[in-house]
Amino acid sequence: MTMNRHRARALVCLMLAALLALTGCSSRPEDRSAASFAPDEEHRLVVYTSHKEEVYRPIIKEFEARTGIWVELVVGGTNELLDRLVQEQEHPQADVMFGGGVDSLEAYASCFTPYFCRDWELLDPELRSPIGLWTPFSALPVVLIYNTKLVSPGQLTAWSDLFSPAFQGRIAFCDPSVSGSSYTGLVTLLKAVGGDRDETLRRFAVSLDGRQLDSSGAVLDSVADGTDLVGITLEETALKRGAEGAELGIVYPSDGTSCVPDGCALVKGAAHEENAQLFLDFISGLDVQRQMETSFSRRPIRKIQDLASTLPLMENIPLVDYDIPWASENHNKILMSWAFYFGGGEEP
Repeated sequence: MTMNRHRARALVCLMLAALLALTGCSSRPEDRSAASFAPDEEHRLVVYTSHKEEVYRPIIKEFEARTGIWVELVVGGTNELLDRLVQEQEHPQADVMFGGGVDSLEAYASCFTPYFCRDWELLDPELRSPIGLWTPFSALPVVLIYNTKLVSPGQLTAWSDLFSPAFQGRIAFCDPSVSGSSYTGLVTLLKAVGGDRDETLRRFAVSLDGRQLDSSGAVLDSVADGTDLVGITLEETALKRGAEGAELGIVYPSDGTSCVPDGCALVKGAAHEENAQLFLDFISGLDVQRQMETSFSRRPIRKIQDLASTLPLMENIPLVDYDIPWASENHNKILMSWAFYFGGGEEP
């Protein structure tokens, strides 16, 4: 009788997988007509994601096809979704937070339940949570970019160059209260420049000259079209735009950068906890990680034998001492200080 139940469930999953292969993710506008085919709660998963569609869609689609689990997506900015999780803590609506630097996820630790994914011991020890609070997805160095038609390569080599009068008002930087990757970039700047933190924030605010962007994607657009001369972004987005033919140069700062993973976390009180755990196992699993560079221009978070790479070796990239717990604990304080100086404040 138990075997019959397993066979019946397997048949349901196969039927759902076939349907999902045709319909894709249920949150897409063109897929709304498929909502009537949604399965019962046992086969559902609600994912909040700050990833771009070219990242989340193939992963979600493959996960649905393999498991027969119906995924409902809510897409937004990292901090927007994290704030939403706080508001929903009494009655959680999400099962998984997929995306955002792990320093941002740690800042919202009360929203998550620790879970050690399958093969956790095979993940890079430098890129995994010691308590399983989050599961890493990819390793993401922060880089500087410049418009190759407007800036000579030697003009931008380090974080300290961003304080040059030549770049004042022409730096593409996303509001760190909106973008988790931008917050990571701001902390990386503080660590690389050193000295008094408030003075560095004030000087950088002066360099921006009252301009910051409302999305991390806009950083690439602004530098590529010449609106800005230089910008702060992640390696993967810079590589993608460069491969598409954008006039962008990439700089790994000589005064050091960070390589903080983005992650995925199990929402505390998730209605579909077992399915959420399966999703964390999937995104950190060998099949997804093997495609990290070729499909997503990202670095895997587990050591994979015989995996060729065209990216610069991490041992050849200077790194700052990026303290994830410190960045998490000081998240709100840094954002408040940044808002003060960006708004024209002169004293801490």
